[in-house]
Amino acid sequence: MSGGAQRSASRRALCRDCLTDDDGENGLARRCRACGSPRLISHPERDALSLAHIDCDAFYATIEKRDDPSLLDKPVIIGGGKRGVVSTCCYIARTYGVRSAMPMFKALKACPEAIVIKPDMAKYVAVGRQVRRLMQELTPLVEPLSIDEAFLDLAGTELLHHASPALTLARFAHKIEDEVGITISVGLSYAKFLAKVASDLDKPRGFSIIGQAEAVAFLADKPISLIPGIGQVSASKLSEAGFKLIGDLREAPVENLFRLAGKDGPRLRNLANGIDARKVTPDHETKSVSSETTLDIDLSQFDELEPILWRLCEKTSKRLKAQQLAGRTITLKLKTADFHIISRASRLPEPTQLAARLFAAGRDLLKRECTGPRYRLIGIGASDFSPPEAADHGDLADVATPRLKAMEGALDSLRAKFGDAAIGRGLSLRAPQRPPSATSRKPAGAEDPDA
Repeated sequence: MSGGAQRSASRRALCRDCLTDDDGENGLARRCRACGSPRLISHPERDALSLAHIDCDAFYATIEKRDDPSLLDKPVIIGGGKRGVVSTCCYIARTYGVRSAMPMFKALKACPEAIVIKPDMAKYVAVGRQVRRLMQELTPLVEPLSIDEAFLDLAGTELLHHASPALTLARFAHKIEDEVGITISVGLSYAKFLAKVASDLDKPRGFSIIGQAEAVAFLADKPISLIPGIGQVSASKLSEAGFKLIGDLREAPVENLFRLAGKDGPRLRNLANGIDARKVTPDHETKSVSSETTLDIDLSQFDELEPILWRLCEKTSKRLKAQQLAGRTITLKLKTADFHIISRASRLPEPTQLAARLFAAGRDLLKRECTGPRYRLIGIGASDFSPPEAADHGDLADVATPRLKAMEGALDSLRAKFGDAAIGRGLSLRAPQRPPSATSRKPAGAEDPDA
């Protein structure tokens, strides 16, 4: 529960602003006796808990406001053009009803005065890595979930930091604000599920605690959609069977949950009872590397989609090389005008990092799908990874691949020296023909912020 909600349960209170840890009557006060701040952390299990979830607040939008102070008091949306989606938005925009993943046209209808900024993924990744490095100074047990959130296990770090995990995390929040210029929210608990739930309770700049003694009661009246992995379809199915709240799952017969949720049934019951034995695992294996884009106008012709596919292959190739990965399974993703998703895959004879080989496989898959439907999104990805040393050797029957590898290596060197726009394939410059009435805020095929 939030730091303030349990204030009366302990006479010990940690001020999140001046970091005073008061053993006296401050635990019953509404404000810090040292600085007057109301942001106090007081909880009977505060110093016994060590598993945390840290989430950066409105990450992309906060970075843009940090870099342009004139945006501080304005609603800001980060996302694509009119046909794209909201990648994230600031908390001011959220008061208008704008949400992540909302179609951009709906977001602008809800908040016409919003300032829309095209995402700068290179900048966001750099900040995300900076935050990650600072996390790893706290503990080696950091499990990233995305660019802006991670689990941390601080058990056994008290001697290193001369502080309890709660105080260490409060200091860390200060450090992020001072050194990075953004804010974070912290959830502290004994289990991953509850730490993640706690980090959402008091955003932004939150610090919330859910202890073991209160977990079951806290979860009882929460909707089952709060459980990770429960989407709209699953929630609707469980609701029809009488399971609307997490508390409804606590005593449910396992066989009933098996029938409704398959092998996931026992997990749901365990979580409803506050049981989550998962450990923080720092080595998070990358499952796939991809790039995709929401098109500004629906396209159906192969000649229109081909240059966009090439640009995405170049982006995916760059990401593979940066992560020291080579993929053997190449997957094409398409989304039709009526939002139906099509996924087609091809397995290569050997792994690759090369844009040309990604494109050759993706091009064949794309050609088979250009039979009439109009598409609003296209993406290309690689999976089934091997180390780069195992990639792109060719053989007696494939003498072209080594030449492609040498050529792309030379191009990569030029781009590293002069920028990505220094040199490119002519195909990437070809733009689709637009209907006379079509209007646009961005060129078709501009990269989607979520890719």
